[in-house]
Amino acid sequence: MQMLQSLDKIVFFIYFLIVAIYGWWIYRRKKAVQTNSKDYFLAEGALTWWAIGASLIASNISAEQMIGMSGSGFLLGLAISTYEWMAAATLVIVAIFFIPVYLKNKIYTMPQFLSQRYNDKVAMIMAIFWLALYIVVNLMSILYLGALAVSGISGLNINLCIFLLAGFSIIITLGGMKVIGYTDVIQVFFLILGGLVATYIALNLVAEKSGQHGLLAGFKILTKDAPDHFHMIFKKDSPNYVSLPGLTVLIGGMWIVNLNYWGCNQYITQRALGADLKTARSGILYAAFLKLLMPVIVVLPGIGAYVLYQKGMFHTEMLSSSGVVDVNKAYPNLMTLLPDGFKGLAFAALTAAIVASLAGKANSIATIFTLDIYKKAINRNADEKHLVTTGKITVIVSMLLAILMSLVIGEKLMGEGKQGFNYIQEYTGFVSPGIFAMFILGFFWKRTTSNAALFATIGGFVMSCVLKFLPSWGVDLSWLTPYGFYQPNFANGGKYEIPFLDRMGFVFLFCIAGMAVINFVENRRGIQNKGMVVDTSMFRVSKGFAVGALIICALLITLYTVYW
Repeated sequence: MQMLQSLDKIVFFIYFLIVAIYGWWIYRRKKAVQTNSKDYFLAEGALTWWAIGASLIASNISAEQMIGMSGSGFLLGLAISTYEWMAAATLVIVAIFFIPVYLKNKIYTMPQFLSQRYNDKVAMIMAIFWLALYIVVNLMSILYLGALAVSGISGLNINLCIFLLAGFSIIITLGGMKVIGYTDVIQVFFLILGGLVATYIALNLVAEKSGQHGLLAGFKILTKDAPDHFHMIFKKDSPNYVSLPGLTVLIGGMWIVNLNYWGCNQYITQRALGADLKTARSGILYAAFLKLLMPVIVVLPGIGAYVLYQKGMFHTEMLSSSGVVDVNKAYPNLMTLLPDGFKGLAFAALTAAIVASLAGKANSIATIFTLDIYKKAINRNADEKHLVTTGKITVIVSMLLAILMSLVIGEKLMGEGKQGFNYIQEYTGFVSPGIFAMFILGFFWKRTTSNAALFATIGGFVMSCVLKFLPSWGVDLSWLTPYGFYQPNFANGGKYEIPFLDRMGFVFLFCIAGMAVINFVENRRGIQNKGMVVDTSMFRVSKGFAVGALIICALLITLYTVYW
């Protein structure tokens, strides 16, 4: 395998130098960030709309997309783009309905919202839930998949790559949200430029392998040689149906995935919570347009790698050491085919995506622990400087835990033959239906009680586990097969199970029904509830935003119509 050459290392070093120097300049220029907790964690009033949009994408696009989603593109095809394209529609909804509620009620963290809307018990339980989820699923998976890719391209030992990525991320995170937000603008530049270079090279290689040249020729060959990789909606007889179960991606669980991720997730909403409404909405709309572009950067290279693999350009041993094709190695192997210099640029893009996401996640972990656990339950009298110091310590501790888990269980959970992207989505889905139900009713139904919220949190998680493991307990669910709700999962030895996106939809409906019953009973008993400040005028948008939102909707309808 062709590793990084001198020119690639120079290009990568230039990227590292630019990010480091710019981050240091922002840190020195905004040194007050070290003495005010809201400034440190939220960059209150300091991020412009383009910085917010860039930071949203930089934090979202990481190893799970560059490696995991490209791998899913290799296996599933364009259909995996539904996570990106439906996210664009979701961001529009979040900008119109969610962000105004947060800003109007001066919400800075998600547990704070739960405390104001419900009570401190609900907030504390969810704060602990989120910390566990962010560290065990997100931080660990990003670090492991990122190190896997960096190792494959650079030739460095994967364990060393884990430590280097974690170290670089800690340095950026310790500077606070201002440093993260503004360095993310540079990270996105490298991410998009390097990703487009990888796509360009992949399409050119496909064309050259068939005796042609050019991007358009390469794309036409992809659609001709891998027609099954260009369908957005899988039928029930597809072996990949369990990963993306048909229309569920348009009218079912995919909405829960995205609305929970983009609207009820500290890691994401934190970028906009320190801005005014107009700036926040503009930044989110900018991010929505960037999401439409992401499949070109992360999915097409995966499909290109699949066609090149079929044409013999990749040998099986390049994608596997045990005879099982590891889709997570598709993108790193594609990188090794790039010319010198371009390989360094693509490597910088990949590193930028990983580091930006790790930094954003670690900052959110520090924010929740410091403001919602430490300050409320451990040291109520802590001053601002002490809170900032606690946040920095939390960053380091959370990253050390992620390093430990990556070394111990990373390969078992996301090793050969497993889709790393699916791992993240499925295990996040154990808690997201309950969280989303709790938030959406908390927003718009003043009669929702704290006990109903607790039911959604705990009951939703329990129900997710029950539906996941029912087949393993010998329960016969074959009567659901004709409806598509019980299918063989070939990534799990062909065992029949409920597709996790369908499972999320069922759990969400279960949570809503349970909350409605509890609300009805408790409201009849006269229990008082704490509603949020909400009025319809909050949801009015500017003409510019409305035009942008309509353009996004039109593009999505076109894409799904063409690639149904």
